[in-house]
Amino acid sequence: MMLGSRVIAHLPKIARLAVLIQACGLIFFIAGSHGAFVPMPDPPTTTDFASFYAAGLLADLGRAGDAYDPAAHRRIEEAVIAPGVEEKRFLYPPVFLLVCAPLAKLPYLAGFVLFEAVTAMGWLLLTTRIAGGGATAAGCLAAIPAVWWALGWGQNSFLSAGLMAGGTLLLQRRPVAGGALLGALCFKPHFGLLVPVALLAGRRWRAVLGAALSAAMLTAVSVALFGVATWRAFFGMAIQARQTVETGITLAGHVDLAGAARLAGVSASYGWLFQAGLSAVAACCVLWAWSRRPERVSPAAANAVLVAAAIAAMPFLLFYDLVMAGVAAAWLVRAARDARPPSGHGQPASLAGWLACCMLLSLMAFPAAAGFRLAVGVAVAPILLVLSVRSIGRAQ
Repeated sequence: MMLGSRVIAHLPKIARLAVLIQACGLIFFIAGSHGAFVPMPDPPTTTDFASFYAAGLLADLGRAGDAYDPAAHRRIEEAVIAPGVEEKRFLYPPVFLLVCAPLAKLPYLAGFVLFEAVTAMGWLLLTTRIAGGGATAAGCLAAIPAVWWALGWGQNSFLSAGLMAGGTLLLQRRPVAGGALLGALCFKPHFGLLVPVALLAGRRWRAVLGAALSAAMLTAVSVALFGVATWRAFFGMAIQARQTVETGITLAGHVDLAGAARLAGVSASYGWLFQAGLSAVAACCVLWAWSRRPERVSPAAANAVLVAAAIAAMPFLLFYDLVMAGVAAAWLVRAARDARPPSGHGQPASLAGWLACCMLLSLMAFPAAAGFRLAVGVAVAPILLVLSVRSIGRAQ
C-alpha cells in the first residue's frame, strides 16, 4: 500500500524520467551498433525489421515463397544490409507479407521509421484511451521498457498489441469491428490463441463473425497476391519452427515459461510441459471470466483477463513482446477506476505498486537473463493474470 501510494504521488515524474533514460539508452544502443564507440562487429548485426524488409522485397519480386527459404532470404538481407550480416529468419504467415511488401517499396530506413512510428503511435493512442486518457497515462505507457526494446529491434510488437487494444476496446459498442481487429492477429497467430475461447465463452457471436471474416479475408487476399505455393512454403517452415525457437534465438530473450525453464537448465521437453500447464490455467481463467453473466463482471475486467492470459499462454514470447503487457495494465487501470470505492483509497494504490513491480521486472528481463541466467521477465504475465482475476472477484 505504501509503495503504491508513493508511486501514484510521483507517477508523472517517474514516467518522464524513465522515458528520458530509456530514450538515451536507445540512442546509445543505435550509435554503438553503428561503430560509434567500438569497431563494427563481425559479422555485422542488424534489426529484426531486416527480416520483414527482405521478405517484402521477395514478395514484390514475385518470389514470396522464397521468404521461407533460408538461403534465398539471407541473400536478400545481405544485399540490403551488408555481406555476412547476422541472419534474421522470417517466421510469419503470408498474411504479414501484406504489410511487408508495401514497406519494401520504400528505402530501408524510411520503411523502418514509417512502420515503427505508425504502429507505435497507434498502440499508444489506443492503450492510453483504454487507461482513461491523459498525459500521465500516455507517459506511463511510453515508459514501459518493452517499448524501447521493440523500437531498437525493429519489431512488430506495436502492431500486435495495437490490434489487441483496438479489438478489445471496440468489442462492446462495435463487436463486428472489434472482432475484425482481433481476427487480424492471424499475422502472428500465437498472440491470439485465447481470443476464440473468450468470444465463444462470452457468446459474442457478432465478434466471432467479425474475427472469422477478417482472418478469412486476409488469408484469401494473401493467397490471391502471393499464391498457394507461398502458404505451402510457410507450412513447411512451420514444421521446423520448434527447432528455430529452441536453438536459433538466445534464451536470454525469452519471457515465456518454456524458455525460462530451458535457461534454468531444464530440458526442452519439461519446459514445454510447464508452458502447457500455464497455458491451460490461462485458458481456464478466460473461460471463467468470459462465461459469467455480464452483470457480474465488468467489460474492463474481462478484457484485462483476456489480454493477460493471452500473454501467459504464448508458447513463444520475447522481452520486446511485453508491449502487450501495457494493454493488460491499461485494462486493469480502467477496471480499478470503474470499481473504485467512494473514498478513493485502496485498490488503485495497491494496483500501482504491483504495476510498478511489473515495470521493474520487464526492465530487468533481458539484463538479468543474459548476465545471471535469471528469467525474471517470465513473472510479468502471471502477475497481471492474478491481478486481473482478482479485479473480477473484488467487483462482485
